[in-house]
Amino acid sequence: QVQFVESGGGLVQPGGSLTLSCAASGFDFSSAILAWYRQYPGKDREKVASASFGLIRYHMDSAKGRFIMSRDNAKQTVTLLMTNLKFEDTATYYCGAIDLNRWGQGTQVTVSS
Repeated sequence: QVQFVESGGGLVQPGGSLTLSCAASGFDFSSAILAWYRQYPGKDREKVASASFGLIRYHMDSAKGRFIMSRDNAKQTVTLLMTNLKFEDTATYYCGAIDLNRWGQGTQVTVSS
C-alpha cells in the first residue's frame, strides 16, 4: 500500500524556518518522481519542488533560494527545508509521487507574527 506521511508543519514567525519531512512506503521509492506541493484554501495545488533521477527542481520562483528539497532513498524520506518564511508561504504542504499520483494528507504551515 502506497503511503506518504508528512510532518514538521506548524506556526512560525516571518523570517523563520521549518523543515518538513515525509516518510514513504509501499512502492519503489528510489525510482519514483517525488514532489512537494502546497495548496491555499479553495485553490489548486501548486508544485513547489520535485526530485527525480538525482535532479532537484524548484518550480516556484518564490521557493528558489529559500527552500531546499532533499530525498534519502535508503530511509525512504523526503524533506523540504524552508527558510526566510513569508506570510504567503502559509498553506498546506503535501508530499507525494507524481508518477504514482499519490499524496499524503498534508501538513499545515502557518506564518504569522
